[in-house]
Amino acid sequence: MGEVWANVRLVAYTPMPDRLIATAAKLCYAEKTEGLIDVPPEGAEAERFVRLLRDVGHLSPVEHASFTFFIEGVSRALTHQLVRHRIASYSQRSQRYVPHHRFDYVVPPRLRGKKVIVGGRQADAVEYFKETMEILAERYRVLNEALGASGESSQEDARYVLPNACETKIFVTMNARELLHFFEERLCLRAQWEIRSVAERMLGLVREVCPSVFEGAGPKCIRYRRCPEGKRSCGRFEEVRLRYQGPSTAQGDPGANSSSSGLKTIK
Repeated sequence: MGEVWANVRLVAYTPMPDRLIATAAKLCYAEKTEGLIDVPPEGAEAERFVRLLRDVGHLSPVEHASFTFFIEGVSRALTHQLVRHRIASYSQRSQRYVPHHRFDYVVPPRLRGKKVIVGGRQADAVEYFKETMEILAERYRVLNEALGASGESSQEDARYVLPNACETKIFVTMNARELLHFFEERLCLRAQWEIRSVAERMLGLVREVCPSVFEGAGPKCIRYRRCPEGKRSCGRFEEVRLRYQGPSTAQGDPGANSSSSGLKTIK
């Protein structure tokens, strides 16, 4: 039992996602379909086509590529947010079938260096947090025994005392379009720190295998070219844009490198 940190792995993804996406998109505009699947776009041609799809907002073909992640060392607080993204598939370690009398946990970083007042005396906030986890683990054990320590039938009720900090593991599968939406929401600087950190790692992994879809992906202010949060804005739009898109080539226009040609010009 102890503190853990997030680990994210890309365990599976659609082979040659650029080629599949480009082929699906070409079908939408093809008068003749002979050989469409047998001789798909490849290499630079496929990547150029996929980038053009993103530029013009034709994203339904992007849904044909999917990516599966194994995420561990994260809290239940994170996965409660993650599963709100409904166009996805999830398999999570159960607190009903798996005993948690010695659970690992995630410590919020902002507690480091802070003090709490307990019984009129100061104590380190992180140590106080860890002590609380130990107490809850012991309470879980005692309650589970009171319920008969009979496996799932007792664990399903004993788990009510477990904290949001409790570590969990989860498989996540999303298609590329949903991932783009996920990144728009969870890479925002106003997103909760833990899910934002996991989203950063996920983006880094998919960029390596499908750059044509995910290069330049980021929080929604990138697509809007401004922060849509109004008074709740972080006030750091230019910093965020530089982080995800780099220097622009045309007076700060994030779309300066985008192609202005139509889809039908791609053969």
